[in-house]
Order: sequence, then structure tokens, then C-alpha cells
Amino acid sequence: MSLEQIEIVVVGSCNVDLITYTNRFPKVGETIEGTDFKQGFGGKGANQAVAAAKLGAKVAMIARLGMDGFGTQTLENFKTQNVDASFVTQLEGVPSGVAPIFVDASGQNFIVIVSGANAKLLAQDLEPAKALLSRAKFVICQLEIRQETVLEAFGIARGAGVKTILNPAPAAALLPGLLELTDLILPNETELELLTGKPVTSVLEARDAAKDLIVAGAKEVIVTLGERGALHVTDHSAVHHQPRVVKAIDSTGAGDAFIGALVSALSRGLAMEHAIEFANAAAAVSVTRTGTQTSFAILEELKLAPPASGMPVEVA
Repeated sequence: MSLEQIEIVVVGSCNVDLITYTNRFPKVGETIEGTDFKQGFGGKGANQAVAAAKLGAKVAMIARLGMDGFGTQTLENFKTQNVDASFVTQLEGVPSGVAPIFVDASGQNFIVIVSGANAKLLAQDLEPAKALLSRAKFVICQLEIRQETVLEAFGIARGAGVKTILNPAPAAALLPGLLELTDLILPNETELELLTGKPVTSVLEARDAAKDLIVAGAKEVIVTLGERGALHVTDHSAVHHQPRVVKAIDSTGAGDAFIGALVSALSRGLAMEHAIEFANAAAAVSVTRTGTQTSFAILEELKLAPPASGMPVEVA
């Protein structure tokens, strides 16, 4: 795959996931016995790149890794997953990012991220990749790297007419000007609450909070609502896309599966309403499997997703 063929560029994080499965989460100060342990590849940036590539998109990653075993393994994984890693660099003196993840019997999880080399991806490091960023259809960023780097990536992309997509995770106050450079922002309910200071306990509340992000500069908002589906909000409409009902085993990475699938669909020219349905199906499949990237579907496997529980509904 040549760099001229790249449709999606992800500027973001790479972590190695260290996943512990347990019947329940421990209380503070308590030691309990887990039921299983797995090591996998993660980081929101890498996850979204792999999710899109597994669905057939031509994807490149811009990231930083440590000069360690985790970093070398991550580069090999990108090769296996058909993600171009020409602009993924290993650095001396810093560890690769890691993410200890704990998953309980209901499939819920909590995650502790140690950024490591991810924090060393600086705005000036994007200069060699400027042509790549300018030729793509979409540039995706998250907040597991420096916001100054995200701002630079979006500035380059917007200047070249490339669509910018922000996953504001983990949630943080955004740098001035970032929302104005964002074509589409994709928070979950918790992130939307933290970004706007408004409660998001219902679809109507999600709509109202999402409208604040549009007033602040974003062009479109998709709020991922977990088992309640997704809400697409623009300056003139709000449409609730119904969920696919499945039995969740492990929700780790479901949001990344959604984003990767969404942008993969958009890169093939699907309309937003159809791309959201496609992304809902990909996320539904992912939660029925354990792990993060290992749970992401290929195109043929999306036939396993159940139909949506209803038609998209306009939220008045």
C-alpha cells in the first residue's frame, strides 16, 4: 500500500493492553483473585486505525513508541493488520504506553493509562507527515496524545480540505480553537458531560449537551450511548439511531470499533446515516467477544450483528 493510497490517517496513541478478568471489581484495599489474564494491543489511536483497516479502509498511523519489546510488537501488529506505520517511531529512554484493564463478569471495565512515549509525539513531529495528512480523506485524533499535537494535525488537515474527526477521550478541557477545527466530534455520555458541564442521563439531555458543542464550533456531533445506540446531532437536526441488542461479554474497545467502522464507511462514500448504522453493527459485534483489537470485526462478520431494535428517530 503506497502512501498516496491512504484514505484515513490516525494521529494518536499506541498502548499494550494488560487485561485482567474478574468476577467483580475489588474494593479499596482489597485483594481478590482474577479469573483470566490476556495481553493485547490497544491505545485509542491504534484501536481506531486497526478497526478501520480490518473493514477494508486504507489507513496510516502517526505515533510514538518506546524502544522496548512492547514497541517492537506493536510495529509487527500494524504490519499484520495492514496499517501503514511509516510515521510510527520508536524512541530511546521512554517506555511504550501501557493500559492495565480490568473487566468484570458483566462485561464492564475500567482502565488506567500510562502514556509513556505517547506523550512524546509533538506538534513539530508532524512536519515530515504533512503531505500524508493533506492527501487523506479523514484525519482522526483522540486525547491520549498532547492536545497541541492534535491542534497541529487538524490545522494541517483543515488547510488541505481534509475532514477532521475528534474522539475527546479521555475527556479534558479542550484547547482554544480545537473545536473550530473539528468537523465531527464523537464523545460518549461521560465525556459529553465533562466537556459541557451538563447532565447526560437521557437522549434529550444528550441532544442538548451536543448542541453546546456545535455552538462552540464543532460542525457535527455523534454521541455514543452504549446499549442505547448513538445520537447524531447537527445544527438543524438530532437523530437517535437505535442499538443492536446483544449479550455483552466485554465492552473494552467498543467505542473504538464504532469510530473505526464509521470512518471506514464514510471513506467509501456512505451517507452519514448509513455509516452510523454500520458502526453500530461493528460495535455490537465487538462487545460479544473478549479483548480489544481481537474483538473487532471484518466485513463478513458484520452479518453476525442482529438488526437494529428500531428505525432511526428524529429527536424533537
